[in-house]
Amino acid sequence: MTQSFVHLRVHTEYALVDGTVRIKPLIDAARTGGMPAVATSDLNNLFGLVKFYKAATARGIKPIVACDVWVEDLDPTIEPSLLVLIAQRQAGYKALSRLLSRGYSENHHNGRMILKRSWIQADSEGLLALSAAADGDVGKAIVSGQLAEASRRAVFWQELFPEGYYLEIQRLDRANDEHHIAGAVQLSDELGLPLVATNDVRFLKADEFEAHEVRVCIHQGRTLDDPRREKRYSQAQYFKSADEMAQLFSDLPEA
Repeated sequence: MTQSFVHLRVHTEYALVDGTVRIKPLIDAARTGGMPAVATSDLNNLFGLVKFYKAATARGIKPIVACDVWVEDLDPTIEPSLLVLIAQRQAGYKALSRLLSRGYSENHHNGRMILKRSWIQADSEGLLALSAAADGDVGKAIVSGQLAEASRRAVFWQELFPEGYYLEIQRLDRANDEHHIAGAVQLSDELGLPLVATNDVRFLKADEFEAHEVRVCIHQGRTLDDPRREKRYSQAQYFKSADEMAQLFSDLPEA
């Protein structure tokens, strides 16, 4: 029997940096897989939203508006971290649009747009948030062994998003995945925060990993065999079926 699952982290070709997923094949994959909805969460932009919305609704799939964003740290000396913002309703879409526009006009440096926490605090109505797993500020604290700091950071977001802040977990064949999951589960128990499993999708099919790496290299200005090239992605980041995700997180079905 097909399990229920919806992908909430998908980077499309409109992500510009690291996505190769095309909109219509994405919607076809969601429909074929029996998924009632799907989200696109391109980094710092909603460029593909109109095409995504039209394609999804035409095929009977609920389009979920989401975006991965860089957010400044509580400590200004620490590098920004990722956060995933999801529009729960129209007010959330408008808030997300305003935040992105403000970021590009007021805090865009060296090719990267970064949101200030104060902006999100002042304009978060209708938004939900995912912790961005090990790439978020909570996840980074967990991975570095600072559970008390991770808890402090999680409480900040929990209070900011009373309608929904979720601890995101992933199993992408990376060295720190299980370490992060153990900490996230502990925080979930301590703070009453729900877990959400994602696959941080960057390409549609498993055999498209190499093509995706070429796309990343083009953006980085590197070659595939360049020893200096940062390798941030894995072959696991494809559009897994609901059953694959259920099996992958069979020990944490609530996620």
